[in-house]
Amino acid sequence: MAPQIRPLTPELQKAAIEQLKEDPDRLEADLQAFKTWIDQQPHLNPRMDDQFLVAFLRGCKYSLERAKSKLDKFYTLRTKYPDYFRVTSTTEGKFREIHQTGAIIYLPTPLNENGPRIGIWRMGLVPVEKYTMLECMQVAQAMQEIAIMEDDHAIINGVVFIMDMKDATTAHLFQMTPAMAKKFTIFSEEALPLRVKSQHFINTITGFEQMFNIFKPLMSKKMQGRLFVHGNKMDLLTEQIPLKYLPKEYGGENGSAAEIVAEWEKKMDAYSDFLQANANLGTDESLRPGKPIDFEGLFGIEGSFRKLNVD
Repeated sequence: MAPQIRPLTPELQKAAIEQLKEDPDRLEADLQAFKTWIDQQPHLNPRMDDQFLVAFLRGCKYSLERAKSKLDKFYTLRTKYPDYFRVTSTTEGKFREIHQTGAIIYLPTPLNENGPRIGIWRMGLVPVEKYTMLECMQVAQAMQEIAIMEDDHAIINGVVFIMDMKDATTAHLFQMTPAMAKKFTIFSEEALPLRVKSQHFINTITGFEQMFNIFKPLMSKKMQGRLFVHGNKMDLLTEQIPLKYLPKEYGGENGSAAEIVAEWEKKMDAYSDFLQANANLGTDESLRPGKPIDFEGLFGIEGSFRKLNVD
């Protein structure tokens, strides 16, 4: 049976072949090899949709070993830290309130029309006395999971993120502890199949530099090289992301926050059953072959998740 995968546009298929080492003639065999390995893991109960699994192959440039590792970490972390990484509902708690602020959005047109997806987090739109960092991250996690399923530009060409700190306060910064940052960093770098191509900080506030210097060493050297701090100089940002690719609120042409939020509200409704299924997916560490994972050791400030063996 042919893989149930959405066809790529000619431009994205060319990028997948040239940049990710995708071979359309081998796609079915590559997916089958991945599924065979999953079937042999007694501890692992993941989503098995072809569209979901191919995102991990593409996100790992068709290294089967790296895809195994990412998928295992994706579900291991979601099972161990569900408050951080597992979303099962977009209607409970404050989820929709946060989403409707427009603080976290993916812009409709990719960079340079066919490049990476652009994401923006406008931290100051979320009142720190009303919403926690974890509640905001739940919204981001759900949006990332939907992107894994349907955003070919994000999967093939990656994502560029903009953190806009206009109207944010030091109280926003202090919500992110080093231990929390370590978890999110490891999940982003080692579990998500979405490749972050660059991360930009604009309208930075007093105290940001000190926090930035604490959190930066938690990232890999490669990711550190993709961080750009622009202060309040929009021209530095638009040198890398031309103004037309920013939303109307910035003077650009890439949709308005209200339009984008309305569109994503429909997506959240459409993915309701999909996200509810997350409650039954994950790992059972009592069934993991080999040694159990030392989570506390893994997530000390100096800890690393690389001890996870998925051969």
